Amino acid sequence: MRRRPPLRGRTVVITGAARGVGAQLARTVSARGARVALLGLGEAELAGVAGELAGEAAYWKVDVTDEDMLHRTARSVEACFGTVDVVVANAGVGTGGLFRHADPDVWRRVVEVNLFGSVHTARAFLPALIRSRGYYLQIASLAALAPTPVLSAYCASKSGVEAFAHSLRAELAHHGARTGVAYLSWTDTDMVRAAEQADQVGELRRSLPWPTRRVNPLVPAVDRLATGIERRARYVYAQPWLRAAQFARGAFPGTTARHAHGAVSTLEARASHTRHLDAHPCKALSSRYFGR
Repeated sequence: MRRRPPLRGRTVVITGAARGVGAQLARTVSARGARVALLGLGEAELAGVAGELAGEAAYWKVDVTDEDMLHRTARSVEACFGTVDVVVANAGVGTGGLFRHADPDVWRRVVEVNLFGSVHTARAFLPALIRSRGYYLQIASLAALAPTPVLSAYCASKSGVEAFAHSLRAELAHHGARTGVAYLSWTDTDMVRAAEQADQVGELRRSLPWPTRRVNPLVPAVDRLATGIERRARYVYAQPWLRAAQFARGAFPGTTARHAHGAVSTLEARASHTRHLDAHPCKALSSRYFGR
């Protein structure tokens, strides 16, 4: 007898599903037989992704920083599909710039979306995941393994979600529910392309050692995420070399600092020049964030 594909008939919830990693993951798990609940802010984009999917799908416009909205959405998703088997906390934003010149509101927003958004997502969906003995996948990043300058808010938030998911794993195990952490390096999405348009981020990335500076194709990375979901894996590596990076994480901060020293010095000098031209340098250098 042929084994049933592990995602067939399962309900997979994906936050940040309007574009990038979330949208591609929806396409991939749908093609593997899953029913998909798409959560995000871009209603038109969510509708477009839902319309592309091979199987049953529905979408909800939701802000992951709004905990009450997420709880209502969780109840609606379970009522729609009857069960929630997998939740992927993928929604995220980033900002680039030297910390000392960063707009505090923009910096805080990154942490609110990436860290607290993941916490709110878990809190809203855990009752359903416990009932289904399901699987929670937290999307982390190379930024959790190798924090870099110019991305302090993003690195802090991704280190936070990694630690949160590890804590959650132990709390859910006796319920039969499992937790995984997924790591991605620079991946070709709208978020990364927008980051590249921020001069400070682009310069910093190009100064990093190979392979940490490489921008990787989206589809193979997402295929590995989907396989990790099927296996209910504890760790999922969107780029295979990240598995080795996990064991070398203690060496990354020093290595990154050495490689990025020249780029950071140049950016600092440019910032000093900008301060003479603009009364509000933090607004000039870091006033926007980019999202998935």
